[in-house]
Amino acid sequence: MLKKCFLSLTAITLIGAALWYALFALKPAPMAQQDIVRAYQYEPSADIQFEVLKQENNLLEFRFTSFDGAEVFGQLGYPQQVQDSYPLLLGVHAMGRSYPRWWLDSLNGNPTVTQVHRIGEVASQKGYVVVALDARFHGKRKDPQKSLKSIMLDLYLWGEKNLYEDMVRKTAMDYRVLLDYLKQQPQFANSSVTVAGYSMGGQISLLLGALDNRVDNIIAIVPPYLDDKVAMVAPKNLVNLIEDKPVLLVTADDDENASIADNDSLFSAITSPQKQRLQFPGGHILPPDYVQSLEAFL
Repeated sequence: MLKKCFLSLTAITLIGAALWYALFALKPAPMAQQDIVRAYQYEPSADIQFEVLKQENNLLEFRFTSFDGAEVFGQLGYPQQVQDSYPLLLGVHAMGRSYPRWWLDSLNGNPTVTQVHRIGEVASQKGYVVVALDARFHGKRKDPQKSLKSIMLDLYLWGEKNLYEDMVRKTAMDYRVLLDYLKQQPQFANSSVTVAGYSMGGQISLLLGALDNRVDNIIAIVPPYLDDKVAMVAPKNLVNLIEDKPVLLVTADDDENASIADNDSLFSAITSPQKQRLQFPGGHILPPDYVQSLEAFL
């Protein structure tokens, strides 16, 4: 009797799993590249509403209105040395983080384990202006009705990908609108632009670098590997557009978000002859000293 009950429960579990997969699980949905590119297009504005919220020493907190009317919050940091023109480093934070991480070694008692503050320090020492934004649903842009946790649960449990794709896609577009504004300022009009990001930030860096010709250099640090289940925000679908820009792909050999084979495939898809790759031992959180290897690229 017990054996029959066990077999029945097993059968019910398997049937339930099959039904869940058939009804809810994410499935590959390839998109034509031109359709993906079109999804990142918007109508640029000659009058971007940019407001300085706070200025202290060389740091400037700001907000602006993006292409769809959304408020975007960020920070801009000037180097110590005064220059007529400044190269730009656009910093893109990881999932669950926020823009202050590009300047702080800890925030609310939590250390900046991605070490992006050290990248910001190196860039500033080299004369860059460092600029970073809060991604959508992050930092000052959190929405209590749409928490990051709920967005990711909806994605993986129920196959509801629209909010996740919008979060990544529209954050990349926010950086494009930021560039629209910065390039109108005389100190940045002819500046070189480097985009650097960690994890989700690395994902967005590749998307932004592939889509926007104003980005000159790309540093993508441990970007997650994404397939056509979320085709619109999967870097593999756009990196072949990076034909002649310097690209640095930083990977780990035991990354839970991207296998060695995944990273090999992504690196191969980048068509630029100026691409480089650094691989570190360990998982998604790289050794603290990895930043030293990026200095030459900056």
